[in-house]
Amino acid sequence: MITGAGSGIGRATALAFAAKGDAVVLSGRRVGPLEETRALLADPARGLTVPTDVTDEAQVAALFKAAVNRFGRVDVLFNNAGIFGAGGSVDLVDVAAWRALVEVNLTGSFLCAAEAFRVMKAQAPQGGRIINNGSISAHHPRPFSAAYTATKHAITGLTKSISLDGRPFGITCGQIDIGNAATGMTGQMAVGMPQADGSIKPEPLMDVARAAEAVVFMAGQPTEADISFLTIAATRMPFIGRG
Repeated sequence: MITGAGSGIGRATALAFAAKGDAVVLSGRRVGPLEETRALLADPARGLTVPTDVTDEAQVAALFKAAVNRFGRVDVLFNNAGIFGAGGSVDLVDVAAWRALVEVNLTGSFLCAAEAFRVMKAQAPQGGRIINNGSISAHHPRPFSAAYTATKHAITGLTKSISLDGRPFGITCGQIDIGNAATGMTGQMAVGMPQADGSIKPEPLMDVARAAEAVVFMAGQPTEADISFLTIAATRMPFIGRG
């Protein structure tokens, strides 16, 4: 199951899973982009689209019910849905925008992970993998990103807690931190992004397929192994030493 599957990293990851023969549940807010993703799958008949607002508890429960009804179980959740938004110096961040971002990036991830946990705990054979989409910002923030950075730091805590809670049930939880994958949301990076020294500089991008391959790699580990954290970023991205 992939949330935020209508575009960007979510779509690329859906295609990567489908290319290896997996059935894929595609979740997102808009049915049109989800159907576009499904049409691109290696076998569209092995894809299920379920429009879902991840901030709505009832819709998240319905998403997992639809997945189980169609495929019998959920082996992997890629908790990918998220937004940027609420930018600016911390004293200028609109409180309503802050709350909206926290609802999607943090509460949405929690609701999906919790429902996945329930399904994976109850199914036979028991277990599964939850992979949370963190961010380079889970380690080092960009300027003017207090809200986004706070949610991604929180995802790290959520990941660690789920990993501990899941041990008795064969449920693993890992986090992938992606830096500068080329998607419709990251085009500005090639033009110019604020740097810690106050300058604006273009940053290198990598093909989004590299991020998708990394998610599939994490999901494909044997049951005795788990990748807790994985960072993949564009070469020469100003991350190591950022700030």
